[in-house]
Amino acid sequence: MTVKPTLLIVDDEKPTRDGLRAALEERFDVYVAEDAKAAMETLESESFDVMLTDFRLPNEDGMKLIARAKSLPKPPICILMTAYGSEELAVEAMKRGADDYIAKGRLQIDELEMRIARALKQQTLEVENVSLRKQLDTKFGIENIVGQSPVMQEIFDIVKQVAPSRATVLLTGESGTGKELIAKAIHQLSPRARMPLVTVHPAGLPATLLESELFGHERGSFTGAHERRIGRFEQAQGGTVFLDEIGEIDAATQIKLLRLLGERTFERVGSNKTMTADVRLITATNKNLEAMVKAGTFREDLFFRLRVVEMRLPPLRERAGDIPLLAQSFVREFAKENDKPVRDFTAEAMEMLLHHNWPGNVRELRTAIEHGVVLCRGERIGARDLPPSVRSAGGATNESPVFVKSDLTVKDAEKELIIRALKETNGNRTLAARKIGMPRRTFHRKLHVYHLEGF
Repeated sequence: MTVKPTLLIVDDEKPTRDGLRAALEERFDVYVAEDAKAAMETLESESFDVMLTDFRLPNEDGMKLIARAKSLPKPPICILMTAYGSEELAVEAMKRGADDYIAKGRLQIDELEMRIARALKQQTLEVENVSLRKQLDTKFGIENIVGQSPVMQEIFDIVKQVAPSRATVLLTGESGTGKELIAKAIHQLSPRARMPLVTVHPAGLPATLLESELFGHERGSFTGAHERRIGRFEQAQGGTVFLDEIGEIDAATQIKLLRLLGERTFERVGSNKTMTADVRLITATNKNLEAMVKAGTFREDLFFRLRVVEMRLPPLRERAGDIPLLAQSFVREFAKENDKPVRDFTAEAMEMLLHHNWPGNVRELRTAIEHGVVLCRGERIGARDLPPSVRSAGGATNESPVFVKSDLTVKDAEKELIIRALKETNGNRTLAARKIGMPRRTFHRKLHVYHLEGF
């Protein structure tokens, strides 16, 4: 089902309004307004692709209306109509923000449709160019997600396979494992990359507000609904919705979400008008949805709809080999952000990072490194620069110390990590690579780089 462009016709003459609506409603979702005040109320409650307005309106002329419409966060294409055509008026209309100008006396519906289509095409190209420029500055792609462990390499492979499809994806795993980052990577590598990625966090929202957040509402549909609201699925048309903490949604919203996935349609709260949703849905949870299904708190049919492809993101303790890489990446990020010369870690600090259990996963590590960069007085983050939770004995394992040197780079730390793994596995390279979460080929290459082939 193709979504029609939305068109607002503003004219104080009813025959003109009705005639234009009848002529254009086959190709457009048409709304009408009889004056500038009614037009602005409609524009502020609904997003429009095109506004077609007469020049002569009660109380306020069409050019002032266009200027106000163009000040909106998402302004429509504006075409001015007038029976009082002149070259001077056309120039002034363009200065005020009009995208086109047409004289009523020579108005042909075919020509009007052609001009609207041309303007819409130009607008689409401009939106795509802006989106592409933003993408150049946005770290969404897999190449910006740090991880060389086998489990992360497998995640990257799945992302590349699933991204081009329309399949719904369920991301599971503990909090802080990077589910939102993976969702962004899937969107970025998909055919929808030039369209919006809209993120929704349901936790803490009452049921009525969540339903409104997702599907929108009409004015007066519930207490406090003073104006129409566009929901996130409408905002994401053609793109992707990332619905985090899916286990938090209530039973009524689950039903509406199931219908959206099955029929690709929905209604705003308080409306009987059926809307089409051309969106790709990615969801995430740190809860056990299967257990929730068994307990009767989550719909089984919705669970299977969401879990077309399931990806479990591992906790950081299951990929300890990535810690030095992640830590170095965060050091570069926060050193640049805070304009500090920090570039590495002392041996003691790196030992603490590797020994900590990281219950908050990558998110906790990132915060710890930011803390270290801010407090660091030199070029290397020391133990005293790390948060107390990382320094404390309760956050460490019972393993013996890894390092004996007093000063260590991240590369040195990686070398020492490999040596310890080889010692603990009696030189079994396959087991050593698996123990620290490093791909076997990478492990063998590192042995050559660090001159450990004879170990």
